[in-house]
Amino acid sequence: MLRPIRLFGDPVLLTPAEPVADFDAELRNLVRDLTETMLEAPGVGLAAPQIGVGLRVFTYHVDDEPGHLVNPVLDLSGEEEADDEGCLSLPGLQFPTPRAPRVVAKGFTMHGDPVTIEGTELLARCVQHETDHLDGILFIDRLDNKQRKLAMKAIREADWYGAPVPQIKISPHSTQRIS
Repeated sequence: MLRPIRLFGDPVLLTPAEPVADFDAELRNLVRDLTETMLEAPGVGLAAPQIGVGLRVFTYHVDDEPGHLVNPVLDLSGEEEADDEGCLSLPGLQFPTPRAPRVVAKGFTMHGDPVTIEGTELLARCVQHETDHLDGILFIDRLDNKQRKLAMKAIREADWYGAPVPQIKISPHSTQRIS
């Protein structure tokens, strides 16, 4: 099911997500919804907080390789490199964002199986970007002062800025916390 993507200004994007405790059908539905929403947008990654769900889950689709990661822990290596980066929660904006060129991400599949993702270039950038979302960090938070001022100006001028936050029905289940 396609879900509305939360935009800059929505408090859920600044709230650290809770670890997933239950690897159940609801989690599998969340991963499916994240994947469908990400592909429709289109994007290369989407984190659960971006659809209003405060859980540590994200999906990605890089180099025709789809995937997801639950409760990620990152090991970064290499000197940071700046490259243009955008976000589905800040549509139409891109700014040079520093990121580590290599990542090893450990976590779980939606079935609770341990998994390790190793990547460079776009995959490394995507995994770091989506994990930042799970920590309540936006890519513009990583910009230097000059670029951040430009980003904030572009946000204020964007046609989507100030749009009402979509109303999402709160699930009674413990695995779906909406902040």
